[in-house]
Amino acid sequence: ARRQQRIGGSQRTVGARAALDSYFQLGRTQEPATGPVPRLEPLHIARHSQEHSSDEIIEVSDSDSSTSAEEEEAVEAAAPLLPSAQETPPAARSGEHGSHEDEEAEVQQKQVRTPLKKLEPSVPVAPLDEEEGDTCAICFEQWTNAGDHRLSALRCGHLFGYTCIERWLKGQAGKCPQCNKKAKRSDIVILYARTLKALDTSEQERMKSSLEKEQMLRRQAELESAQSRLQLQVLTDECSKLRKQVQELKALVAQHNVSASQQPGSSHACLPGSLPSSQSQRKYHLEKVFVVSQTGNCRVMAYCDSLSCLVVSQPSPQSTFVPGCGVKMMSVANLKSCQYIPIHSKQIRGLAFGRRADGLLLSAALDNTLKLTSLATNTVVQTYNAGRPVWSCCWCLDDTNYIYAGLVNGSIMIYDLRDTNSHVQELVPQKSRCPMVSLSYLPRMASASLPCGGVLAGTLEGACFWEQKAGNSYQPHHLPLEPGGCIDIQTEISTRHCLATYRPSKNNPCVRCVMMELTCRPLTEASEDVVCSSNPVQTFSAGPTCKLLTKNAIFQSPDEDGSIFVCCGDEASNSALLWDAGSGSLLQKLQADLPVLDICPLEVNQTHLLATLTEKMVKIYKWQ
Repeated sequence: ARRQQRIGGSQRTVGARAALDSYFQLGRTQEPATGPVPRLEPLHIARHSQEHSSDEIIEVSDSDSSTSAEEEEAVEAAAPLLPSAQETPPAARSGEHGSHEDEEAEVQQKQVRTPLKKLEPSVPVAPLDEEEGDTCAICFEQWTNAGDHRLSALRCGHLFGYTCIERWLKGQAGKCPQCNKKAKRSDIVILYARTLKALDTSEQERMKSSLEKEQMLRRQAELESAQSRLQLQVLTDECSKLRKQVQELKALVAQHNVSASQQPGSSHACLPGSLPSSQSQRKYHLEKVFVVSQTGNCRVMAYCDSLSCLVVSQPSPQSTFVPGCGVKMMSVANLKSCQYIPIHSKQIRGLAFGRRADGLLLSAALDNTLKLTSLATNTVVQTYNAGRPVWSCCWCLDDTNYIYAGLVNGSIMIYDLRDTNSHVQELVPQKSRCPMVSLSYLPRMASASLPCGGVLAGTLEGACFWEQKAGNSYQPHHLPLEPGGCIDIQTEISTRHCLATYRPSKNNPCVRCVMMELTCRPLTEASEDVVCSSNPVQTFSAGPTCKLLTKNAIFQSPDEDGSIFVCCGDEASNSALLWDAGSGSLLQKLQADLPVLDICPLEVNQTHLLATLTEKMVKIYKWQ
């Protein structure tokens, strides 16, 4: 009856619980003694104390009912082993009866006097924190059900993360970290439990795998892109070489036709084949007008093929704050005007771009300086002081490390970009010391008329071709031009022709543009030295007015049929005249508001354009 009552919701006094605890602790920790075993206090003592001290009763919840029942069954099972009152000899009973009542009184006094807080250790201890079953005993991090730190166990039954126990067995002489039992790597077993309380990292592992795959694909794409760029660069170089060879072959064919059509003993020849009738219908049409400077004083311009940029010299738009002169950049690709770059303190007389891909602009000015400007950073990167006003400049097309500057006294200064201090050589004029109005470099090429390379220098009194020899030495060749009145000399590299412009004179009242062919012949039959000369091919006449030092242009036809065009500014009509050099016929008259000072043919995205410059504006014409 008592057992059923306790299963439903038992109440056990502190004294009974203390006696049970002391008994079970003795049974668990000590061997059975041979001597007398301590007797359990009778239950009537607990009932007696329950009646007199009800405030000290400890309520046991329903959750402990099963535990109480099990403990009581253990007490009844162990009862036969304990000496009871029935087994006591009759002689001893009568002697013990009196002392037994005294002991009951003492136990009651002790239970009343004992404070409640001293009985707390007898309460069952709560189970360990559940979080200890979720973490690895080595790294104290939660194990997972996937990945490198997934739940694993040894033969001894202890749980760890897989990577942690694997590293532990490698470096700790093969023992379990918790029980020190022998273990080896083959004893590690990966556990698969449904109720395992582990951190789910399967999505994280999948994302890591996807990330690694994407990184591998990206590296592969970058490698393929780099290979494609390299192949494109190689093909571009090969295409440039083939174009150069085609131009050389066209020049050879043209020279062969010229020599075949020449009459014996005649010093005057003309180019064969005029423009076909089908091509004569195409003309230049106005595409865009740029206002460069409202105050005027624009002088020269140049075109950078690698950057598709046209630069025009002009005075500073903010002369009060930034005095001097500079250039205005214009994008030919989208036909938009860009920013102004200050360069010189006085007027700019010459601009030139070389064959370098970095877009270095060479400029010559009357402030005695020759400067290199980077269009990538819009800053001056190198300055050379020539000591005299510089009228013209050009690049060496055979070696991009050399530049040339034409001075006011007719001499030519040669500079090496690797020497930033001063010039490396000076070419002194042989005759008059007139200003060097134009400089053009002719590169070496397989041409029948003029295979050698050098600098063609034009002054107000004539022209001289400085042939470049081995060891950077130069040999002058004076060209047979008309004495005096030459204001400009331009060249056409592929066909080895030049265009000399003359002012009006008493014998010739109009501006004349004479197209000449540059030739050379051996000095002697056994000598390697040559004599360079020029032969007039065609003459073009313009208006009677020439007050400015203008620059004209000679270039191949945009139709690429082997014919040559000549464009010259006419001050009398404020226009630019376009001729066909083969037939000598006037093809077009490009009208302007002011005298045309400079003309620049250019090509961008397989579109042929022509730019004309006046003091205030630039006009862009499109061939169509």
